[in-house]
Order: sequence, then C-alpha cells, then structure tokens
Amino acid sequence: MSPVHFGNERFRFTVDERWPCFPCGGPEGEAVAVACDSRDRVYVFLRGPRPVQVFERDGTPVMTWGEGVFHRPHGIFIGPDDTVYCTDDFGHCVMAFTAKGEHRFTLGTRGTPSDTGATSIDYRTIKHPGPPCNYPTNLAIGPTGELYVADGYGNARIHRFAADGRLLQSWGEPGSGAGQFYVPHGLAVDSAGIVYVADRENCRLQLFSSDGVYQREWTDVARPCQVFIDKAGWIYVAELGFRAGRWPGTGAHQPGQTGGRVSIFDRAGVLHARWGGGDNPCAAGDFFAPHGIWTDARGDLYVAEVTLSGGGRACVVPASCHSFQKFVRDTPVAVERSQ
Repeated sequence: MSPVHFGNERFRFTVDERWPCFPCGGPEGEAVAVACDSRDRVYVFLRGPRPVQVFERDGTPVMTWGEGVFHRPHGIFIGPDDTVYCTDDFGHCVMAFTAKGEHRFTLGTRGTPSDTGATSIDYRTIKHPGPPCNYPTNLAIGPTGELYVADGYGNARIHRFAADGRLLQSWGEPGSGAGQFYVPHGLAVDSAGIVYVADRENCRLQLFSSDGVYQREWTDVARPCQVFIDKAGWIYVAELGFRAGRWPGTGAHQPGQTGGRVSIFDRAGVLHARWGGGDNPCAAGDFFAPHGIWTDARGDLYVAEVTLSGGGRACVVPASCHSFQKFVRDTPVAVERSQ
C-alpha cells in the first residue's frame, strides 16, 4: 500500500507510524505538548506517571523525568540553550529545568493562583486581569531572550519576563477587542520580535510588538491552541476546531464546522498548507484535539493532542485514539524565509 500524504507539494508529509504511540486511554496518559532540543531530541509532555519523556528523532527512548513534580502538565518549550520550560496550569506556574530535569527557577507562585477573581479554568469566571499566574498555558522565548507567558485560562494576559525571571510587563484583559483575550492559549515569537498569540475562544491569532503593542489579527483559524515558528519563518498552528474542549454553554459542534487540524502560514498570514478536520479523528493524519506542535531541524512535524481531556472521557472518541503523531516531511526544507 502506497503511503498517504498530507499537506501539499511544498509542505508534504507522511505519518511515521513506527514512532511510539500514546493512546489517550493508555498507561502513559495523553500527550499534551511537544518540543525539540538543539540535538533534535523530542520531549513529549504527558499527563501520566512519567510526565517528560525524551526520544531520539527515530523514536528511540532516551530518558524520562518529572515524576511527582507537576499538578497538571500543559505546555512545553525548549530554549536555544536547551533549558526546558514546563507550564503547569493547575500548579499556576512555569518551571524551568535543565535538559536532564534539574529545576532552575519558577515563574509565578507554585500552587497559588494570582488574584483575578477566576474560580476555575473556565475563562468566563475571570473578573479582572491580574499578575502572574492563574492557570497559565504556554511559554515562548523572543530573539533577545525575553520570556513570554500566556496566562490563559484564569487571567487573559500575556506576561513578559527578562531572561532572569524578572517581570517586565503584562498586557491584556478579558474580551474580544484588539488586545483583549478569551483564552490566550499558545504563543510564539518570530525573529523580528513579533508575538503571535493564539486567542483560542476568539478564533484568531493576535500579533503584537515585543512590548505588547497590537499590530493586527488573523482570523482564518479554528480555536487555535498553539503556534510554532520554524527557522525559515513559517508559522505552524495547532487548531482545536469545534468538536473538542467545549465549555458548557459555549455551543455544540454544528454541521460544517471543522474539527482539529494543522495549518501552515507565511508571515503575511497567507495559508500555504492545511490538513485534518476531524472527519475521521482517530485515523493516521487526522486529528481530534491538536494542542501542541513543533518541528525539528529536518522539517519533521510533531503534534500532541488532548484527546482524552478534550473529549475522550465523554466517549467522543475511543480510548485507543492517538494523542501524539509524528509527520515526516517528504519535501526538502525550504531555505528561503517566508514572505
């Protein structure tokens, strides 16, 4: 049987089904986030007994760490010096580790939410913006080493820290206007310092200068969860779609609405590739609940999905449904920057 390709001629991928499989109801738990270090080792962040699992590019296990450390794993980011930043949403903090799992420092007060009036991870309970952190969701690093934290579920803010952990600035408040957020869930920073925020429940990416000045928005996304920008400047977006992760009262999936998918944009916001949609969410190459995304130096793509907490407990998808996939890039990595 010939392989099934995803994407298009410029961004064409096949699923590597030899890679370790993490079914959402399996013993390792669901994979919620993924990142690669400078050696192209792949760090999978899981809600399970061994939260951080590290693999070679071919899927060979290297090590695990983080047992008993996190309240609930949510996001992971690896800096250019291979510092590993793990966002613990129920722990109300982001913790920085060495590549071997040795703790370095913490952003926010571990175990203690900041005062925003929020009573749960439901963003609709936020009363006012506050300091770091209240159910944070992800972290990204800018080109000058500054740390940006999406304080997503309980605060609707972006926090900018110096590389040493000093808080420099915060911006955002609940709402749907420019510079406002309903769940700033993921973020990435490009080489020019532009901050791309996945404003999930507003179904858009908002772009800001490095110091938080609103630039523009992109709306051709369906509840974006996370953003990754590769070295050539291409923007990869993990989109939750409308079949997973809905809060009570926010509406049910309607005919014609997309499920989970992956999209690739250039820096002008032009769509260059897209696949998924959730018509067959447990099939190789399709998605139920994309949540984390990263590419390695070769251009291979890794996608983590909250398949269990995004719907599996409600029997929307079977417990055997994948929560992690590796896509091998068939086309050469483009050397030119995106336009």
